[in-house]
Amino acid sequence: MHPLKRRLALLAVGLLALLALPASAFATSSAEQIATATKEGVKYLKTLQIENGNIPAFGGDWSLTSFAAAGTAAADLHYESKAANPSARAFYKSEYGSASWPGGASPAVTEFERAALVSYAAGIDPARVSTQQNLLARIVAQYQGSGYYGSTFNGTVFAVLALADSKTQGGIERFPQTLLNQSITAIKANQHTDGGWTWEKAAGSETALKKPSEPDLTGAAMAALCGAGVANTNTTIVKAKEYLVGLLESSTGAFASEFGVNTDSNAWAVQGLNACGISPQGTEFTTAAGKTPIDFLRSQQLASGAFKYQPSETSANQYSSQDAVRALAGGGFTAAPPTPESGEKWLAATEWESGVAAPLALVVEYGGTLKACSVSITPSGTTVTLAKVLETAVAGTTPSGCVTSFLPASGTGAITQINGYPEPSSAKWTISIDGGTAAQAKRNTTVHLGDTVYLDAE
Repeated sequence: MHPLKRRLALLAVGLLALLALPASAFATSSAEQIATATKEGVKYLKTLQIENGNIPAFGGDWSLTSFAAAGTAAADLHYESKAANPSARAFYKSEYGSASWPGGASPAVTEFERAALVSYAAGIDPARVSTQQNLLARIVAQYQGSGYYGSTFNGTVFAVLALADSKTQGGIERFPQTLLNQSITAIKANQHTDGGWTWEKAAGSETALKKPSEPDLTGAAMAALCGAGVANTNTTIVKAKEYLVGLLESSTGAFASEFGVNTDSNAWAVQGLNACGISPQGTEFTTAAGKTPIDFLRSQQLASGAFKYQPSETSANQYSSQDAVRALAGGGFTAAPPTPESGEKWLAATEWESGVAAPLALVVEYGGTLKACSVSITPSGTTVTLAKVLETAVAGTTPSGCVTSFLPASGTGAITQINGYPEPSSAKWTISIDGGTAAQAKRNTTVHLGDTVYLDAE
């Protein structure tokens, strides 16, 4: 055969073989490239820290979740890498630890949700930020019933992310699955007919459910569901995945958005895939042109290591940078805190402070009824009993009506009745603290600062 014809024949065979490969074989972002992009992004984010340990401007606190996903402990982040300067963790513990934070008469539940996710990633126990501040209890205080939190649908999504992902220092889920299941049902009910979600509540409205979804909130909803125990093979997750596949732009691998193709929407969608164990570079998420959402994120990175918001821009965007780093690092919307180079892995207040009020998260379940609330406890010493918690709850909870009565009224023995259940009274009540093994609930059961208390008589 003529050499030229032979080369053409070999080229044709090669092209046919290439076409026969699965789409994922075209993915242009190797593990090494992703690691390099993540590393450079982390370097850029470090330059944003100021002398007091803060990472200011919009999205600065969120960057602590990005650092954690990339393996950098907030306790090791010091301005100009000087250990004498306060760490990022120290700054945010002080910031969130005030009982008056974030200020205002009625702060949105999303303030506490963000702070809980950031604190957890920084190695600050979100239930024990200080002797006055329990971020998880502040979230539960805005429980609306039927699985909803706050006044907007995204408040519910991020409540689930915070309550399910902010595990104890030992890695245990603090809240009972029955409470999370209510929110799972609520989130599923708000899935639009196209398979995604938006920031607004849509359940019960055919018109709202038929509106176009958004890739960013879809990623958050997917992460919330999977974090709360929904399998990625569940129909709801499969439909959401199909929705995202339908948004892919062939030439870039980006997800289309009503705001225009952008780093943040893509990063949130990728975070949802990460949280559900779905590869954003798998066959389904590789376009005919061989591009993936990861390729798009990498294409948004500037020489400085920062990321821009949209392809047409040339300047660094802090919020886009922290989103991109978290997504490229394989994270969801928070991450377990890495072990710092020195010092404790966790910071947490350890005991009640006499005379200082502190909120506590309380979940009560009985006879098909489930109630969740926050109880503000003012201890007379450094220890508190379950009887004290219940007495305070009868006086008032947020939301109200969590506990209206309990028996016995004195002594140290077993709790026999809460809210009139059971009738006649019987020692059926058990208590689980911070997701631990259930034991008989007794008046003298010790309750520690920041404990999540679950009382069950099922």
